[in-house]
Amino acid sequence: MNAPGNLPAGFSRTLRLREMLQSDRLEFMMEAHNGLSARIVKEAGFKAIWGSGLAISAQFGVRDNNEASWTQVVDMLEFMADASDLPILLDGDTGYGNFNNVRRLVRKLEQRGIAGVCIEDKQFPKTNSFINGEAQPLADIDEFCGKIKAGKDSQSDPNFSIVARVEALIAGWGMEEALRRAEAYRQAGADAILIHSKLSKPDEILTFAREWAGRGPLVIVPTKYYSTPTDAFRQAGISTVIWANHLIRGATSAMQAIAKEIHESETLVNVEDRIAAVNEIFRLQDADEYSAAESVYLSASSASRGAVVLAASRGAGLEALTAERPKVMLPVAGKPLLRHLVEAFKKEGINDITVVGGYRADAIETSGIRLVVNEKHEATGELASLACAAKSFTGDTVISYGDLLFRSYILRNLVESDSDFCVVVDSSQTPQAGVAATDFAYCSTPDDRALFGQKVWLQNVVSVASAAGGAQQSGASQGRWMGLLNVRGDARERLLATLAALQARADFDKLDMAALLNALVAAGERIEVQYVHGHWRGVNDLDDFRRAGDFAHAQAPYGAGGAASAEGARD
Repeated sequence: MNAPGNLPAGFSRTLRLREMLQSDRLEFMMEAHNGLSARIVKEAGFKAIWGSGLAISAQFGVRDNNEASWTQVVDMLEFMADASDLPILLDGDTGYGNFNNVRRLVRKLEQRGIAGVCIEDKQFPKTNSFINGEAQPLADIDEFCGKIKAGKDSQSDPNFSIVARVEALIAGWGMEEALRRAEAYRQAGADAILIHSKLSKPDEILTFAREWAGRGPLVIVPTKYYSTPTDAFRQAGISTVIWANHLIRGATSAMQAIAKEIHESETLVNVEDRIAAVNEIFRLQDADEYSAAESVYLSASSASRGAVVLAASRGAGLEALTAERPKVMLPVAGKPLLRHLVEAFKKEGINDITVVGGYRADAIETSGIRLVVNEKHEATGELASLACAAKSFTGDTVISYGDLLFRSYILRNLVESDSDFCVVVDSSQTPQAGVAATDFAYCSTPDDRALFGQKVWLQNVVSVASAAGGAQQSGASQGRWMGLLNVRGDARERLLATLAALQARADFDKLDMAALLNALVAAGERIEVQYVHGHWRGVNDLDDFRRAGDFAHAQAPYGAGGAASAEGARD
């Protein structure tokens, strides 16, 4: 069994419960009914949990009449024990059967780290004590003592506790019978006695405590006599008070009110500020621990795969359509261009998506993405936008232009590359004579459509700066870089260092992604090239926009379809 870090090794849950029951001071335990409520009880400061039969049944939506099987109850207890290191005392009803059922129950509870069980002297199947309690028959004393003995003989942990619950006062059998039964159960080996009463005043409980005279630990459940000052229990020598069902009742009231409010108002605006934030639920679920564990136990590709989408521009040549929205929010085949791209990423398990907006960033739909804004987008280029997302490089990352449509295999093959850097080049694209075109790539080997098992490396990409300066590259290009770059997690620091070096240049604000690729090559980095032959489209002008809808419809959304030419893609 697990011990909390601030306690000595071996200080088990069972020992902590036993010390509570035998303590000289009044102790308290709070009801919980699932893992979330168990964690809440721990955070509230309680030292132990009451695994309430009523509450566990209620959260299953069934009656407290043994309608939930004992295996279902034990399964729920396992979640509770995992969620909190507090000792749990199970409200075990009648033991779910005869002595043999109790033996098996005790063994299963010990296996799941449960500290003890309370069984009541009624007949199986039981009914909740507050429902016509006088009519409920009690178990034979000898038969119930046999259950206690069977449970004690079955436990392997000497500190596991069995609490015997006396129902004689509930059933109207009187004080003498209650005391007689309690003493018999004590002698049978019960570690504590729980005396129960349905009266609104504590008279029966205090009388029983006085007559009991400290013969053993005494536990009470003041659900009905809740207004009694707690000091009265201290003075009576009570060992432990159980707040038995108040979390499930509180949750029920809150859920009823919230459901009614939302149904009647048809909006969330009236309730959102009165309920726990979603992040609070994540905190209680220990989401941060999972995130930390990812970095330890998962490979970089599976633990942290993200994307950065450059989407800051309005779109040259598209001004007639982008007065109120950026290019990436133009509708293509019924949904924004950006949504096609986001869905393509998520299909490949890329869920951490950062979009760098600029022009009309307020109109970008943020569902499923993290939006950062290049406030200087009107005067800067692609690398300035990329620099805005530098903090997003936490693992394998795909950098993409924001106006791409492509078949799914292109992205799948890209992220499966084992190279530190990898780009996609369309070998069907060639520069037009007399036209200064960027993003055309020069590679180590042309695409002969049969380069299986042979890697191709990038040598140079025509950038905005080189095209404007009239720089010439010898020979013909091998195709056009389509605007996708995959960066392995181990290489991200080298990419960021290269980006930082470029930021020191006076012309940094005008540099594009091609300039970054060339700088990486110049720094000695090997950038793998994966060739495609069409099967993608960029949206640069009105003609591209018209053709984009046909391309997207043919992909369903990225599936089979004819090869499509592309005119390149810009940020």
